[in-house]
Amino acid sequence: QIYCRLLLWCLGVKTTVAGGPIRNLPGVLVVSDHMSWLDILTIGAALPSTRWRASPLSFVARADVAASGAVRMMARIVKVIPIERARLRQLPEVVATVAARLYAGHTVVAFPEGTTWCGLSGRSHQGAGPFYPAMFQAAVDTGRPVQPLRLRYQHRDGTTSTVPAYIGDDTLLRSIGRLMVARRTVAKIYVESLQLPGNDRRELARRCQAAIRVTPAPRPDHGPRPSVL
Repeated sequence: QIYCRLLLWCLGVKTTVAGGPIRNLPGVLVVSDHMSWLDILTIGAALPSTRWRASPLSFVARADVAASGAVRMMARIVKVIPIERARLRQLPEVVATVAARLYAGHTVVAFPEGTTWCGLSGRSHQGAGPFYPAMFQAAVDTGRPVQPLRLRYQHRDGTTSTVPAYIGDDTLLRSIGRLMVARRTVAKIYVESLQLPGNDRRELARRCQAAIRVTPAPRPDHGPRPSVL
């Protein structure tokens, strides 16, 4: 948590948490919409720390990003579970790893969209992808709850920011450069209701997607329209 907060401070990113409290429970699957590599730092800085777990927090992240030199140390610190999107045959093994860590009482963060989007979803849900059910199987198998988080990035004036967006042919260095030159980026985490796993991973995925997407993120006023880089 300290490491994530320090990196966010260096990048000029301020984090706020709204909605219900993030419960300090063992073995919780945390899911969020996905816009950037910055999402890992933002969520890592906001989740409560624990005293009784040797490895309290893990993230499911793309193997190619986790293996790159620029983020390799960060990947080790946040204990990344690597996943290769092009090798779906390995997906059951990744889900089994997530289930094992949930069973051991660890918190695991996954991004069920499977890729990053620009973050301009809003009411129309454009710029956002569906929640794939695979990772939710780990919660069903272990009977552990799921915590949906709604993540939004804003400029200082409250308008939507796409500065952290990491999509297409973007590079990590270019993305970091945009954050460094931006005067201030505010990362807002809205904590939605904790979801019980049930017996159907698809239904669980639909519930978590609805919790994150249906309720629009509050805005400070109705004047300025979202700005797009």
